[in-house]
This record gives sequence, structure tokens and C-alpha cells, in this order.
Amino acid sequence: MRIGIFADVHDHLDNLRRAVDLFNEEQVELVLFAGDLVSTFTVPPLRKLNCPFVGCFGDNEGNKVGLLGGIKIVGTLGEPPFCYRAADGTRFLLTHALAWTKGCEGDFDVLVYAHTHKPRISHDEQGRLCINPGETSGWTYRNPTVALLETSTMEATIEPLHVAAEDECLKRRHEGTKV
Repeated sequence: MRIGIFADVHDHLDNLRRAVDLFNEEQVELVLFAGDLVSTFTVPPLRKLNCPFVGCFGDNEGNKVGLLGGIKIVGTLGEPPFCYRAADGTRFLLTHALAWTKGCEGDFDVLVYAHTHKPRISHDEQGRLCINPGETSGWTYRNPTVALLETSTMEATIEPLHVAAEDECLKRRHEGTKV
């Protein structure tokens, strides 16, 4: 099963649309979200997903009631941490901050987390796969990313979101180079 994973949108609609386009191009069968959509106006781009959406709240959601209502059209959104079993049987523990999993004694194959805005793929002491997709927004590190997971092989990759030329110009300006 091919799964798309993203987090930390922080209202960056252009990169959210890029993430949705990438997931649709990659023909993912499920999208997992690890928190921080922030505003309700991030919901409409998610309606273009060609697969179900399952996500958790982050620590910066501005209107949880509104987000819950809007997400019902595309999937589910819940309080982290929680376990989710995909159609192929893969068990996920979904959270925003890794610290929020302390004391979780659930059985899971893959931990999906975020909050640091830094992409990372690793394994825990039990050999379980741990995926932080990085920041979809690109606001913090100017490197918007998502993750893809193939559950049949348990191989995950971090995928950059290709940004438009005007975004590259802004990035160079932010970094202090001439445009």
C-alpha cells in the first residue's frame, strides 16, 4: 500500500496544493497527516485528494471545531496520539509532537510524527519505522517536504515539494542572495 504523509502546513495553501498534487500523481491509497493545518481555509485543497485522509491535530490549530466539520468530507481528524490500522493491516501511531507518545504502550508498526519541521526517517529501539515528513509549509527551513511510504517493503522516502520560480526568488531573497 502506498501512503502519503505530511504535516505542518501552517496555512501555506500553495504548498498544500503541491502536496495534494504529488499524492495524486503518486497514486497513494491513503494520506496521513501529523498536525498543524492551522486554519479552516486549508480544508478545501484537501477535497482534491483521490484517497482517504486520516490526521491528528497539532499544537497550532486555530479552530478545531471548524476543522473537524470541514475534514468530514475527506476523512477524519482526531486528538493525538492515536492508533490507526490501514486497509492492508499496517498499524500506525499518529501524533504531532513526539513527546506526546510518552507512555503509549500500543502495538504499532509505524510512528508518524512532526512538530520539529525537520524531515527524518529512523527506527526506534523495537525496530519500528518512525517518520517525520518535515514541514509542508517551508516557512521555517525553506525546504517544504512530505513523505511517501510503501507498506509492502516498509520503505519510506522524503520528497521535496517542487516550488514555482517566484517562490525560489523569495527564497533567495530570504537567504540574502541577489535576484
